[in-house]
Amino acid sequence: MRLRVGLGFDLHRLGPEARLVLGGVEIPHDLGLLGHSDGDVLCHAIVDALLGASGLGNIGLLFPDTEPRYKGMSSLRFVTETVNLLWQNGFQIENIDSNILAERPKLSPYFPAMREKLAEASGIPMDRIFIKAKTMEGVGEIGEQRAMAAQVIALVSQVAAE
Repeated sequence: MRLRVGLGFDLHRLGPEARLVLGGVEIPHDLGLLGHSDGDVLCHAIVDALLGASGLGNIGLLFPDTEPRYKGMSSLRFVTETVNLLWQNGFQIENIDSNILAERPKLSPYFPAMREKLAEASGIPMDRIFIKAKTMEGVGEIGEQRAMAAQVIALVSQVAAE
């Protein structure tokens, strides 16, 4: 068995005309993530981490923001489709660890629901999905509440060919 690590990052601007969706969970807030899909930075970073670990591309190749069918789509679907691609290529997710970078709102009350949604979308147990949140202490676009970001590291395994 071979272990491989992938790193994912995503950042979206915030605006009053959008919903705030993180890890597939809609969170009440006066600002939401702007994007072609639902703008879910956590799911987007997970997709890139998984694709990076498996060497199967990146989110822009699989789910381009120029494709009309992805307009407004739940990013949980991107996670599920990515996991299916990994399985087809002999990969299994070992764990996903993440940081959401946001000044507000307080996100920790939503972590259990996010983990549940992500476990369902990825087909792995909740105890292999970790979510944390960090503020930027008022610094930069995230600290000034103009953007949110997520960073993710994923460990996948692949059965080595004989």
